[in-house]
Amino acid sequence: MELHTLPFVVVDVETTGGRPGTGDRVTEVAVVQVEQGRIELLYDSLVNPERSIPPYVARLTGISDAMVREAPTFAEIAGELAAHLAGRIFVAHNARFDLGFLGAEFARVAPTPLDEMLSGSLCTVRLARRVLGHLPRRNLDAVCHHYGVRIADRHRAAGDAEATAHVLLHLMEDLSRQGIHTWDELDRWLSRGTSRSKRARAIPVASDGADGA
Repeated sequence: MELHTLPFVVVDVETTGGRPGTGDRVTEVAVVQVEQGRIELLYDSLVNPERSIPPYVARLTGISDAMVREAPTFAEIAGELAAHLAGRIFVAHNARFDLGFLGAEFARVAPTPLDEMLSGSLCTVRLARRVLGHLPRRNLDAVCHHYGVRIADRHRAAGDAEATAHVLLHLMEDLSRQGIHTWDELDRWLSRGTSRSKRARAIPVASDGADGA
């Protein structure tokens, strides 16, 4: 299928820390649809992480314990969130981070694993490494600066997700100029030069996001 026709959802989460396996939880999640070149915010909510937010995280994100005290828990939003994600291609800047956190949250409350809900996943850090290899860094700030994308609310889920959605469209324009127009062509292009095991799963898994969010 042509890339511009695919049902992408760009996702960003804010969290209490960096490790979902050791008790860190989601504090905010946003989902932005990108389809036929159009960007639409589908979902945005604070989430009560059922634990305290460390002061350094609160300073970075601006999300405090007081802000999430009356917010819904992940269990309360899981159904609505799953409806926005199901059958679509999950996109994030440093997708392993966002997939890891949401996968852990869904595992606590839902019978269906997150990866079984999705039709695939794509990391814009991984794409940027290939498309924008000349940049010294490919974190969200650097890539947005390159494309002239303004981040309306940095380190908040909706602001970062909407900026990443614009980055995705710019990356697809660059891919088109390189003759890459379909999902299969993108898969083969990303797989070029990787090992056979990585080649077999070039798109459905997230990158390691070494450039960060």
